[in-house]
Amino acid sequence: MTARGWFLFSLMGVVWGIPYLMIKVAVDAPLSPSMVVFTRCALGAALLLPFAIRQGGLPTTVRTHWRPMLAFACIEIIGPWWTLTDAERHLSSSTAGLLIAGVPIVGVALARFFGDTERLGMRRVIGLALGLAGVGVLTVPHLTGGDARSLAEVLVTVVGYAAAPLIAARHLKNVPTLQLIAPCLALAALVYAPAAALTRPAELPSNEVLAALAALGVICTAVAFVAFLELIKEVGPTRATVFTYVNPAVAVAAGAIFLDEPLTAGIVAAFTLILAGSVLATASGPGSATGPVLRHPGRRGLAQRLRRGPDPRPDRGEARAR
Repeated sequence: MTARGWFLFSLMGVVWGIPYLMIKVAVDAPLSPSMVVFTRCALGAALLLPFAIRQGGLPTTVRTHWRPMLAFACIEIIGPWWTLTDAERHLSSSTAGLLIAGVPIVGVALARFFGDTERLGMRRVIGLALGLAGVGVLTVPHLTGGDARSLAEVLVTVVGYAAAPLIAARHLKNVPTLQLIAPCLALAALVYAPAAALTRPAELPSNEVLAALAALGVICTAVAFVAFLELIKEVGPTRATVFTYVNPAVAVAAGAIFLDEPLTAGIVAAFTLILAGSVLATASGPGSATGPVLRHPGRRGLAQRLRRGPDPRPDRGEARAR
């Protein structure tokens, strides 16, 4: 992976490692899931739309690609953000972040199901397995506090997060990043605006909640989505989602540093597995290992001619030579 790819990968590991904490702060306020999603999308759209319009050609882009853009908006934002936010009313933020780390595994399965030609190679398969093992070490102690509905909602989010990059890579690769994500965020904000208005709080939330909502909209949405779509273009849809292995590690580290949560030997072991898995799963092997096997185009014909011997018809040989 290139230096630019590693930078985007590292950035995504951080900026999408913290929204679970921000969401938890908001829903414990309590704000409704619709209110949280609306605020997040509205802030992101307000920041990105002016830049998308300045690029020019936004109406043409939307008119030409509206079908895959609508699918991307529904599968990546409109559905998963609500289910994740609603799940965090009953799950801890760390549990939600840990479960989301299953996105790369689901992404690999979906890519194979839809006939994606991106070959994994043994090194990346081992990396995915190591990352999954690390997530398992982190996840198991946290599963006892969740109910079936919340876990199912997180599963819906995982499937959406895994499928959306495939849509972006296959049908929206040539669409400028801002002209893709800004209209999708605006659409999501419009979808949730009525429910957000009906469930708005009676009084202004605390400064802590307002700061969490601002961080969700600016850092975890506007900045993160621009980096995410650039990462898909840089490394492909399967490797782009591997940063979700780093997200739970970031969540645990933040808890240990800022909230004095315990840093156990199991967490240290999980860190090692997750980071090692991320390095391996995002690495591209040499052409001989990951690329197609190349054969000389004339080898088969040469072998057949050797078995047959020389052509007994000189005139035809001369014709071929000409």
